Amino acid sequence: MQLFLDTTDTAVLKDLAETGLVDGVTTNPSLIAKSGRNMLEVIAEICGLVEGPVSAEVAAMDVAGMLAEGRKLAGVAPNVVVKVPLTREGLTATKEFSAEGIQTNVTLCFSATQALLAAKAGASYISPFIGRLDDHGAEGMDLISEIRAIYDNYGFDTEILAASIRTPAHVKEAALAGADCATIPPAVFQALFKHPLTEQGLQQFMADWAKTGQSIL
Repeated sequence: MQLFLDTTDTAVLKDLAETGLVDGVTTNPSLIAKSGRNMLEVIAEICGLVEGPVSAEVAAMDVAGMLAEGRKLAGVAPNVVVKVPLTREGLTATKEFSAEGIQTNVTLCFSATQALLAAKAGASYISPFIGRLDDHGAEGMDLISEIRAIYDNYGFDTEILAASIRTPAHVKEAALAGADCATIPPAVFQALFKHPLTEQGLQQFMADWAKTGQSIL
C-alpha cells in the first residue's frame, strides 16, 4: 500500500521523505489556507521534494472553472494530480481530464455509488473519507471494502486512496480492506514506527551490548 502525507508543511515533508517511505502527498484548500502561502508555490515546492503523485485541489465549482484551474495546476509539475470534488460538475470535469491525460483525485467520497461514478468518469484516485464517516456513526472502513469489491468486479483502474485517516489502526484496517493508498497526517505517519515492546526490547539490547565493551567499527 502506498503511503501519502496529507500536509503542506514542506519542512516536515522534507524530513519524513528522507525515510524513503513517503510515496506521495495530498493537499486541500484548508491545508493551503493554514500554510499562509501561495498555492502554486507550495505545490511546486512539494513536487520537488517527492517524485510520487501530489494532489492539488481546484477551487471552482463549475465545470469550466474546474477545467481551467486543473489545467493550470497540472502544468506546475508532471506529478501533479488534479483534485476535484465528488459532484456532478466534478465528475464531468474528471471525464474531460481523463480524455486529456490529466490524472485526477476525486475527493469527499462517502458512498460506494459515488465511487462507482468516479471510476466510470476515469478518476485516477478515489478518496473515501473514513474518519468523517466514523464521526457520523457509520463504519468508514466498510466503505473501503465495498469500493474494493465493486472495482474488482468490473476491473476499474481507479485506485482507492483512504482519506480522513485518524490513527495507525485506520492505516492497518485500510490495508486489510484492500485500499491501494492511504493519505495520513504526519503525526500518524510517525506513530506507525512505534510500539512500546520495540522500545523496551531495544533498550534491553543496548544495555546488554554496553556490558560487552565492544565496538563494531
